[in-house]
Amino acid sequence: MVDIKAIQDELKTGKLDGWLFYDHHHRDPIAARVLSLNGDLMMTRRWFYLVPSRGEPRKLVHRVEKNTLDSLPGKTIVYSSWEELQKSLAKLLAGSRTIAMQYSPDNNIPYIGLVDAGTIELIRKLKKKVASSADLVQKFEATWTHTQLEGHLEAGRRIDRICREAFARAASFVRESRPLKEHELQAWIMQQFREARLVTAEPPIVAVQPNNGNPHYEPDAATALPIRAGDLLLLDMWAKLDQPDSVYYDITWVGYVGERVPDSYATIFKIVRQARDKAVDFVKDSVARGREIHGWEVDRVARQVIRKAGYAKNFVHRTGHSIGREVHGNGANMDSLETRDDRKIIPGTCFSIEPGIYLPEFGIRSEVNVYVGKREARVTGAVQTEVLALLR
Repeated sequence: MVDIKAIQDELKTGKLDGWLFYDHHHRDPIAARVLSLNGDLMMTRRWFYLVPSRGEPRKLVHRVEKNTLDSLPGKTIVYSSWEELQKSLAKLLAGSRTIAMQYSPDNNIPYIGLVDAGTIELIRKLKKKVASSADLVQKFEATWTHTQLEGHLEAGRRIDRICREAFARAASFVRESRPLKEHELQAWIMQQFREARLVTAEPPIVAVQPNNGNPHYEPDAATALPIRAGDLLLLDMWAKLDQPDSVYYDITWVGYVGERVPDSYATIFKIVRQARDKAVDFVKDSVARGREIHGWEVDRVARQVIRKAGYAKNFVHRTGHSIGREVHGNGANMDSLETRDDRKIIPGTCFSIEPGIYLPEFGIRSEVNVYVGKREARVTGAVQTEVLALLR
């Protein structure tokens, strides 16, 4: 159930007159989740739902689909023609000056920018100021319940175990001189997920060099490489419990298929680890001190470590992403590269910290999840401290 009072309290805090939700053909999944709408409802006509900072919410729906928002409180206005829509929209927004929508100025946070430009123009034509709903979305879409946190921790225990077993399996096949390709180990991991009652939208990344130099490498039967002695093996796996409203756990570890890790791998991992740990410590210290921080600041801390080591051009992605019911959630991302995410990091949210260095010969990434509570932040799973020597 949508908590109208909680939304109104946040609107007052943010000095906003309302939050205007809009959708057409299920283009805005954020609206559906925040409003707890049935995702199976037919939505072939435009609808609007205004939660004002004070007073009763208001709905605007098409006569063909006039029951679309019946699950929500508030008075309903019905339209048929586009002229009627525009007149009714003016009535819906009467008394409001500044309203929040799923909009991001300059598309700075594209994950929030889900309302089309024409609709924004229409709202502005009605003399309304459109503000970004980014902070509201984080508050009502990205914060976790206690049950979700516990589910995340349980998923983490299962995934950490499967990760260890996957490395052990790769080492066993090499010791016994049995062939094992990247996509075959990937399929085995997916089977372990199913047996552990875990689900994921996409399969894990299993990559040896040079494929691990590609941050989003996807092995398949046609192109997958064999896992052999002397390989650097990267495993990036994410999944969640197979139950309603569960949230993801997402990690990346690296192992060397040999007895002694070569200096070239150990050196790069050390830099990546330092960048990861600096960012984690920055978050922990800031939360403990009650200092307000933003996603871009966390990215900058990690990026500076890699830049000083001379590998700035080889760190090609953001430091981390929000984690929620999707592996890439709708909270603040740790990003000053791809975007400048200026959203505040707030209690009840979780995100990855996963710096990486990608060279033509190989790539190394280390990923942990950080959960922010009211007075402390913590890493929610096992932390890798060195490249694993798998044949030791």
